[in-house]
Amino acid sequence: MAPLAVPEPYDFELSTERYRVFGPDLANLWHEGGLHRVVDGREVRMEAAPGGVDVEPLDAEFEPVVRSLLGLPFELEPFYGFAESDPVLARLVDGLQGLRPPLAPDPFESLVTSISAQQVSLFAAFAVRNRFVERYGERAVHAYAFPRRDRVAAASVEELRSLGFSTRKAEYVVGIARSALDLDGLRELPDHEIRAVLTALPGIGEWTVDWFLARHLARPRAWPAGDLGVRKAVFAFYGEVNDVRGFGARFAPFENLSAHYLLTGQRVMLPA
Repeated sequence: MAPLAVPEPYDFELSTERYRVFGPDLANLWHEGGLHRVVDGREVRMEAAPGGVDVEPLDAEFEPVVRSLLGLPFELEPFYGFAESDPVLARLVDGLQGLRPPLAPDPFESLVTSISAQQVSLFAAFAVRNRFVERYGERAVHAYAFPRRDRVAAASVEELRSLGFSTRKAEYVVGIARSALDLDGLRELPDHEIRAVLTALPGIGEWTVDWFLARHLARPRAWPAGDLGVRKAVFAFYGEVNDVRGFGARFAPFENLSAHYLLTGQRVMLPA
């Protein structure tokens, strides 16, 4: 396997925890101590190694995808410095050293994943999403490639309903797949323009855009205030807060990393 140098601090097990905690994710599959992802028909395996991460195969084509999956675009040092001024964040940083939140490398995948999770538990969302991936994706060795947008565009609402999507969610997913929107081009826009473009689509609200900014584009100011998990994590560490969206201002300009540290901290640092 080829070594990939990663910025320190980095904790592979902690950073990939999300791929395991809600059950198997066939498109980002944890298998025998490593993370598997299909890129252009080839399965890539990532596993912890001294001084970094071992990746097989690793080439220039795969590296951007691998770096996203491992959360490497995030800069931790300035966030850690900022966290020293907040006792809660300081405690989280101390307990979660090296956590780099994983990113969805593909914009269509990011939106479909969020739609599948609207108003249901993440365990239920993963189950539906896995059936979707099995039906429309392509299997390599262990993992599946996330379904291509053109293949989903050719699907019917009824087909998606048979996988467990509600009628509206099925309509949203097919609608995005068939739209003329350049999803990759959104990366070039500022946050507020991305929000305006995406919320014009059926089924895309503030919650979905917040997570698109946070978990696909790694925008530092993304604050998913409407997410039930984020709200529970804020309450768990700071007590009852009336305005969670407004509360995010205390974490500026690191709202995104703060949200991820709160979420992960509640899962791994607090009693169940």
